Amino acid sequence: MKIKVMVVDDSALIRSLLTEVINSQPDMEVIATAPDPLIARELIKQHNPDVLTLDVEMPKMDGLDFLGRLMRLRPMPVVMISTLTKRGSEVTLKALELGAVDVVAKPQLAQSSALLEYSEIIADKIRSAAQSKIKVLSASTEAAQAVRPAVVQASPIAGRSLSGNQIVAIGASTGGTVALKSLLLSMPANAPGMVITQHMPAGFTKTFAERLNSVCKIQVIEAVGGEAIAPGYAFVAPGGKHLLVAKSGSKFVTAISDAPAFNRHRPSVDLLFDSVAMTAGANAVGVILTGMGKDGAQGLLRMKNAGAYTIAQNEETCVVYGMPKEAVALGAVHTSLALDDIAQAILERIGKTAT
Repeated sequence: MKIKVMVVDDSALIRSLLTEVINSQPDMEVIATAPDPLIARELIKQHNPDVLTLDVEMPKMDGLDFLGRLMRLRPMPVVMISTLTKRGSEVTLKALELGAVDVVAKPQLAQSSALLEYSEIIADKIRSAAQSKIKVLSASTEAAQAVRPAVVQASPIAGRSLSGNQIVAIGASTGGTVALKSLLLSMPANAPGMVITQHMPAGFTKTFAERLNSVCKIQVIEAVGGEAIAPGYAFVAPGGKHLLVAKSGSKFVTAISDAPAFNRHRPSVDLLFDSVAMTAGANAVGVILTGMGKDGAQGLLRMKNAGAYTIAQNEETCVVYGMPKEAVALGAVHTSLALDDIAQAILERIGKTAT
């Protein structure tokens, strides 16, 4: 049975393009389109779509307002279609916090040569969304998210001054923006240096890092390359580029690569984990979070074989149990944990091995 998709966008051209792209896939079809949320609301009742693609900014009703109501009254998988602007990325990240499953950049109509690649990306996002777990968002939950303070776990490294000889590498995809926020909020100011690859389009990662930095005890920065991976800092892979870890003397530093996509992803979790396995070995902790596909599984296995301690998010707390499942199947994981328990496990491991 095909995935039933509904496209909501105020641009007739974009609606037509997305319809063409989606209908070209053998396992999905567009069953309705809408130019604004008010019409969409009625069409959702009529057609009961499996996945909704939603433009970030539309007339008659704010996209975030519509999404918030939808996730309270008729929760369903939503993929946000966003412009590559700062406002577009800010609104999209809010939408992900409200319950949208994923984000894809709005197609660049002038670049017809890139349409095939775009078709594959959006098809993957829709397949992932169709398999995702959707949580009902209540008004009280939404309000609590908006004011949630940073929570710092009791930590075996509390009061210590870490040397920076240990790092934590984290990979995530679908559902990862919210999972990473939860994980990093639980990290104390002297947490070990972290490197993070989240599958996200170019143009969104800088805003993502800034939003995390505004609420976390640690400093969260979009990596540019050459930064020392020191305690209290987390570096996010820039969209469209690979984040790697290199050695500069005795220090771990970030490195940015323009190498081709790996496992169809750039940034790739596998390439990050591979570099950590080679440079840090047993002085690292690897974490694989919610996400579709298998990116990161082989790299996590290489980290484990190099002596690193490895953690996977468990199935019950994943939005999509794809990447962690693949890593577990490969034997790459020491332990699978609920999202809320991962931060403490990282800190305990670092506390035991810190010098």
